[in-house]
Amino acid sequence: MSILIRPGTTDDARFLTDMLVEAANWNASSARPRVAVLADPNTTRYITGWQRPSDRGLIAEDSEGSPVGACWFRLFPQNKPGYGFVAAGVPEITLGVSPIWRAQGVGRALLRETIALAGEQGYQRLSLSVERGNHAQKLYQSEGFKVVASGTNSDTMVRALL
Repeated sequence: MSILIRPGTTDDARFLTDMLVEAANWNASSARPRVAVLADPNTTRYITGWQRPSDRGLIAEDSEGSPVGACWFRLFPQNKPGYGFVAAGVPEITLGVSPIWRAQGVGRALLRETIALAGEQGYQRLSLSVERGNHAQKLYQSEGFKVVASGTNSDTMVRALL
């Protein structure tokens, strides 16, 4: 596997949207059409207005420079929390990898570099929400994320950065 990881920019909004749809449709048997995913304001809050001042993200590209995955974080206010919200000031991450690049280390590489980036930005924790049954949950656990809350079908996980 030969990938390059670079910082995300405002020009990456379309690709981040693609990766948001991939993340939402991790389970092929319950995948929703793109338009349905993007019609849900609870989902699109992860990308709307990219790149706000506190938004940070990373893009993985293949050897030809084509994007294959992305991981980014965003802050949410307490009155408009994301699915994995734990507290104001704790960014929530989103990770998406193109299907043909999954299970090849792209997600892990993006996650590790995003964790490092958040630490460099001075954050003390990162949070996320993951549906039960999603293989990514094992990735998150192996990278130090711990379940702090459970909903009907998903878990909120947090990783300390210090």
